This record gives sequence, structure tokens and C-alpha cells, in this order.
Amino acid sequence: MTNPTIRFLLQHPAHFFALGFGSGLAKYAPGTFGTLVAFPLFLLMPNNVLGLLIIAALFILGVYFCEVTGKNLGVPDHGAMVWDEIVAFLLLLYFVTPSGLFWLVAFILFRLFDIWKPFPIRYFDAKLKGGFGVMFDDILAALYALLSLLGLQWLMTHF
Repeated sequence: MTNPTIRFLLQHPAHFFALGFGSGLAKYAPGTFGTLVAFPLFLLMPNNVLGLLIIAALFILGVYFCEVTGKNLGVPDHGAMVWDEIVAFLLLLYFVTPSGLFWLVAFILFRLFDIWKPFPIRYFDAKLKGGFGVMFDDILAALYALLSLLGLQWLMTHF
């Protein structure tokens, strides 16, 4: 397994994006650092249907970025590839109440579900290969986090 370097990051545009503009090169918890990159990107995005279309386009591009980078690293879902976390968390932020507390809880829940991979996330992570597989399991983790947040909001308003 090749550990990516700054040189690898700059060798191909797909590497640059798949490695989250360099955030995936973090020695510890690259997925967490990659997820953090989504915050400033989200603030630059329109909060309307165009924003969702941009996220969809970033997902499609991510399939390509992760496919190329995984092949070049020799590991289909290398831990340094964090574009999947960035895009999935962008999607989650789109649906979360824009407040510091909800963003923090969304971040924690997303990271927990992405790491824990409850059913069916673990199943799809094992079965789906290539760039699509890399991207898809994180979308499921974002969905789990969103459903959990909606449940918490419901509890807060009813008790």
C-alpha cells in the first residue's frame, strides 16, 4: 500500500480532490479532517435547489476522483481519500438546522456512523467496489446522521 504524499496529491487533479485538497494527508483521523473541509465549502454554496445540484455533481465527480486515486494508490478505498466524507457531509449540512449546536451534533453523528458502519452501510461498503462504492457508503452514513438528528429534534420538541 502506498501512503500518499504531497507529491502524489499534486500529480493529478483527481488526487487533489480525492485527498480533500490535502486534508486526507493528515497523519491521524484523515476522515475527520476531510469532514471539516465541508464546513467552509458549505458556506460558499447556495442554500437552494442549485446547492443540491452542485452536491450531486460533486458526488458524480467524486466517483471518478476516487476511482482514479484508488487505482493509483493500489487501494480502492484508501483512508486518505476523503472526498466521500466531504460530499456526504455537505449533503447532511444542507438539511441540518443552521446552528452551531446542530452542526456539531451532525458532525459527531456523521463521523460515528461513518466509522461504525451499521447495517446496511457495512454491507454496501463490502459489496460495492470502485469509486461509486467509496462514495455511496458515506451518503448512507449522512442519511443515518440526518435521521438521528430528526429524531433528536422531535424528542426536544415533545418532551
